Amino acid sequence: MMKDRPKRPVPRRRLPRSFKELTPAKHFNPRTFFKELVLKGWFTPRHGQPRRPVFPKLKFGEVAITWIGHASFLIQFTDLNVLIDPNFANWLFLLKRIKRAGLKIKDLPPIDLVLLTHAHFDHFHKPTLRRLPHPKIGVMPRGVGDLAKNLGFSRVIELEWWESFSQSDWKVTFTPSKHWGARTLHDQHRGYRGFILEHQGRKIYHAGDSAYFHGFKEIGRKFAPEIVLLPIGAYHPETFRRVHIGPDDAVRAFKDLRAKFFVPMHYGTFKLSFEEMDEPPRWLMEIAREENLTDQIKILEEGVPKVF
Repeated sequence: MMKDRPKRPVPRRRLPRSFKELTPAKHFNPRTFFKELVLKGWFTPRHGQPRRPVFPKLKFGEVAITWIGHASFLIQFTDLNVLIDPNFANWLFLLKRIKRAGLKIKDLPPIDLVLLTHAHFDHFHKPTLRRLPHPKIGVMPRGVGDLAKNLGFSRVIELEWWESFSQSDWKVTFTPSKHWGARTLHDQHRGYRGFILEHQGRKIYHAGDSAYFHGFKEIGRKFAPEIVLLPIGAYHPETFRRVHIGPDDAVRAFKDLRAKFFVPMHYGTFKLSFEEMDEPPRWLMEIAREENLTDQIKILEEGVPKVF
């Protein structure tokens, strides 16, 4: 018997009744955007400090995952260093970064591969990419490659859903998601993806940005990834769920994916929606206790590598 969806832990606030078509999901009017996201962010003190990372000495088949913040990760194997959606910015235009990145760019190891899920500014951050120590390969969705020119990549690979790129014994497969890829309001040609990274017998899934959709079950059937990096923030008001998942839907996705470990992301860094900044992980762990999943959900601390 299926359980009812867990209720949010705090009451929803009343939202304005009129909405503008500011984004593809038609979330809010400009006045509400400025008040809830920009102005509140300005008056929220920035916190957190970058760490001098202590990267573990890995054995073959071990993987270290370091959450940088938001959707940004460093994934390390014995012979491969991968950056995902790197963003070290303190500001995205008017949006203030509330929690600092978990480490500094200068403390990164040499980067072999950068994976970019879509062209939104919080995931494809050009100033960050320019500052990276010349990564060899950038893999991104179809229609995004032109943005990567003059950013230091030796090679740029663009993929469609279910297409793969491999080199040596690592492989990246781009997977569907339910989001949108436009970098500007009228920019409709850019793709958006999640992906599976396979190396040394491990399978890691990064969902990018996505609403809940049937594709999670298909990805689970095709790959059954061991470790999944799933977003849990930017879900309120309800219209945001057209393009994002909250903790409740993220747990559904985790089960669909048939994974062993769930690493949450996309919360606590930028104020991108109306829920409180600390609500997503709190609600996630409340659900985890109800579902007996606490041992499988691994909340990472920014800048601290976790070996799996």
